[in-house]
Amino acid sequence: MATLKEKLVSRFGSISGIAAFLGSYQVCHTVCMWIVGLLALLGITIVGMPLIFFQKVALPFWTLALFLFLVSLFFYTAKKCISGKLILFNLGVILFGVPFASVQDYLMYFWIGGGIIILVSIAMFIREKFFGRS
Repeated sequence: MATLKEKLVSRFGSISGIAAFLGSYQVCHTVCMWIVGLLALLGITIVGMPLIFFQKVALPFWTLALFLFLVSLFFYTAKKCISGKLILFNLGVILFGVPFASVQDYLMYFWIGGGIIILVSIAMFIREKFFGRS
């Protein structure tokens, strides 16, 4: 049975990944487009971006994700109480969701690198679950 400390550290990792994902401009933009499209199917027309207010909190979300990732990384290196695959997944999500305007020219590289890291961590998880420990 997992101890309270292990559960707490696991929650930090999960929150880190979610916050990094929400911090990305492209994710916010995509969610807005889905909402506009869904409402258009229902006959409701919206001009503009209904979730533009998320743009103001993208950087704080990403910064929180990075901080929580560093806390999780500390516990991983100090106590080995977190899955390495979870750390790898969170790293990929944080790279994928970089919200800085100064790196917009290189955003595709962050997406590719983060996406590859995410896919590798998922493949490692699936391999362990279906084919046993390696």
